[in-house]
Amino acid sequence: MMKHKFSRHYTREQARDLLPRVREWLERLFRLRDELRELDRKLSSLVGAGDDIGGSLVNRWLRVLAETKRVLSEFQSREIQIKDVDRGLVDFPAILGGREVFLCWEKDDQDIEYWHDLDSGYAGRERF
Repeated sequence: MMKHKFSRHYTREQARDLLPRVREWLERLFRLRDELRELDRKLSSLVGAGDDIGGSLVNRWLRVLAETKRVLSEFQSREIQIKDVDRGLVDFPAILGGREVFLCWEKDDQDIEYWHDLDSGYAGRERF
């Protein structure tokens, strides 16, 4: 019996059913990423000026970081791989023809139309 890298595998239908939630989580990650960048910029300017950086700004930064971790755990707990946050590129572990592969999806795709071997990545993806 071949040992699989992932304990959870998705059929194309199961992955499709998750797409609305995956889209929501990605949108949330985009907003959180933008907010973190803005907070980092503000904090950096304060540090550079030698100002005290305690208080509400740091608390907000920590809350955004904690929320980011919570959203990422939605993917991790389901073994869904985020390959590129900016592109919204995610992979779902699957079994195809007896082989462990990834079902490949990007945020602008209407459906899951591609798959690739675990080690070939985006460049090796093939259409169903």
